[in-house]
Amino acid sequence: MGDNLRIRPAEPGDAEIITRFNVAMALESEGLRLEPATAREGVEASLTDPGRGRYYLAEEAGGVSGQIRVTREWSDWNNAEYWWIQNVYVDPPARRRGIYTALHRHVRGLAKAAGACGLQLYVERENGAARTIYERLGMRQSHYLIYEHEDI
Repeated sequence: MGDNLRIRPAEPGDAEIITRFNVAMALESEGLRLEPATAREGVEASLTDPGRGRYYLAEEAGGVSGQIRVTREWSDWNNAEYWWIQNVYVDPPARRRGIYTALHRHVRGLAKAAGACGLQLYVERENGAARTIYERLGMRQSHYLIYEHEDI
């Protein structure tokens, strides 16, 4: 990772690159083919309403090389928020240069400064590379299982 890496909040003008990254991430990590127009609408909704999540981008001289998105969940048990990491993606030519580590540390610092009670994320069980990185950064597998209804 060079000295020219900058982490910054995403802006509405970043919708195209974020959409491209989200479509690529879904295909690569879950084998899902997202409809680009729908994905773009979702990205734009998040960019215009921070309550739906905030994107942070890793930017180098050559442009945007990675992203991370944060959503927040209130915990009445802790009287604080959990920050959820989502939409993690690093452009393939930029991988293995510490870009995700920089994004993760940036978000962790923001969460700590805001008084969050924890940082959490979902990861596909089969995504061993991602799991290794998260563990290397100090994250551990939760004791919770996830259940869902997708047909509502």
